Amino acid sequence: MDYSFLAEAQTINNDTLASLMHDYGNDVWNYVYFLTRNTEQADDLSQEVFVRAYTGIATYRGDCSIKTWLLTITRNTTFTYRKSRFFRNSLWGETLSLESGQDQSGSRQMMRERSAHPSAEMEVIRKAHVHEIWDIVLALPEKFREILLLHLRYELTTVEIADMLRISQGTVKSRLSRAKVKVRKQWEERSE
Repeated sequence: MDYSFLAEAQTINNDTLASLMHDYGNDVWNYVYFLTRNTEQADDLSQEVFVRAYTGIATYRGDCSIKTWLLTITRNTTFTYRKSRFFRNSLWGETLSLESGQDQSGSRQMMRERSAHPSAEMEVIRKAHVHEIWDIVLALPEKFREILLLHLRYELTTVEIADMLRISQGTVKSRLSRAKVKVRKQWEERSE
């Protein structure tokens, strides 16, 4: 659906909101999950993102894509939540379970890939490799993880990422390059 009309909108109707949720719901949920590593928080915060988009549509000026705007709302909503006392109190239990390897299933859900119709064996191998690579990405420092996710998963341009994160394009390019080198090095070490 073409959402260019939203740049002039002061309000949106329920059908438009439903279309936004249909078109970008998985992107928003995956991004929240990436930032929180918690499926329940991803569910709750994803809903909050669309509530904020619905109530704040008048702030959308159309100077970026609707996806970039929604991902910016997602990031800001998640960071606001992370600063809250509730998140800080619940973080320790979640962090410990992830570090000890007791709950890796959530990261397995991160990539909801679509494919043509490969053989079952090839699909299992491909998914195993994708999961291993995303495990490496998720282990990177946050400034590298986030850049890689926005670039690879959401296909945002350097300019869009720089605007969204409020950093220079040079910083985006540098972090992206360094992140790719780190992932490639760790992948090669695992493959040996």
